[in-house]
Amino acid sequence: MAASCSFRSAVRAPPLSRSLARSAVRCRSAATPGAGGAAAATSKLVVEVKERLAREHPGLPTGRNGRDDDDMILWFLKDRKFSVDEAVSKLTKAIKWRQDFGVSELSEESVKALYQTGKAYVHDSLDIYGRPVLVVIAAKHFPSTQDPVENEKLCAYLVEKAINRLPSGAENILGIFDLRGFRVENGDIQFLKFLIDVFYYYYPKRLGQVLFVDAPFLFQPMWQVVKPLLKSYASLVCLLLLPPQRFSLNDTGNVTLYCYCCQVRFCDSETVRKEYFTEETVPSDFRS
Repeated sequence: MAASCSFRSAVRAPPLSRSLARSAVRCRSAATPGAGGAAAATSKLVVEVKERLAREHPGLPTGRNGRDDDDMILWFLKDRKFSVDEAVSKLTKAIKWRQDFGVSELSEESVKALYQTGKAYVHDSLDIYGRPVLVVIAAKHFPSTQDPVENEKLCAYLVEKAINRLPSGAENILGIFDLRGFRVENGDIQFLKFLIDVFYYYYPKRLGQVLFVDAPFLFQPMWQVVKPLLKSYASLVCLLLLPPQRFSLNDTGNVTLYCYCCQVRFCDSETVRKEYFTEETVPSDFRS
C-alpha cells in the first residue's frame, strides 16, 4: 500500500510533566484565535489559505495532502500560530516536497532493500501514551554503502506509516534511536539534518518525543553537531512566554525541549521497557 498520511486535527496529546504541560497550554492558548467565534474564524482562515494556494500555486496537487486539503491546511495554520502568510509558505514547501519526492507512491515494496535490513521500523504496538513508535537501529545504518536517497525514502515511508497509525485523539509519535553498538561508520550528519527538516517543515508537531537509548561516548561528537541545529529550529518556533532555560539542550539525560515542546531524552533500555511499554508491548529489541 502506498504511503499517505492524514493531517486530521486532534485534541489530546500524551501527558507531559506538570511544568511542561503548563507551558504547552500557554503555547496553545496564545496561538488560538479568541474564544468568541473561534470555529468560524478558523474556518475563514482555512478558506483564505486555500484560496491563496490556488491563486499563487495552481500547479500544486489537490486532494489528500494537497493544496485544498482542509485538515492539512488547519494543521499547518495551528503550527504557524494561525498566520496565513506563514502557513501558505510552509504548506507550499511541504506539498511541493511531497510531490517532488513522490511520497504518495512510497510503499514497503519500493523501500524493500533497506527495509529488510531492519535498520528502522514502525513498532506493531503503541506506547503506553497511545503513540505510534518509530524505532531506528543506528548500528545497522551504513552511509558509506547505503544510497542516501533510498535512506530518505525509507524515512519518509516509515514516518507516513507511523502517522497513519495515530489513534483517534492522538497527535504525535514517539521516536526511539537505539544507539547500542553505535560506531564511527554509523554516523551520518547529513541524514540527521534531513530528519530534522522532515519533522520541522513537512510533518510539524508530529514528533512528540525522541529517546536516545544507551548512547556511547562515540556518539558525543555527533550530538555536539546536532545540538545547534535543534536550538536553531527552536528559536524559530518557540514562544517567548516560556523561560529561556527550558530550551537548553544538554547531555545530562534530563527531559529537554526543542521544536514545539518536543522532548529529547537520553536513557537506557531499561527505561524504555519500564516507562514507555508494558511487558506485552515492548519492542523485541528492548526485551530483557
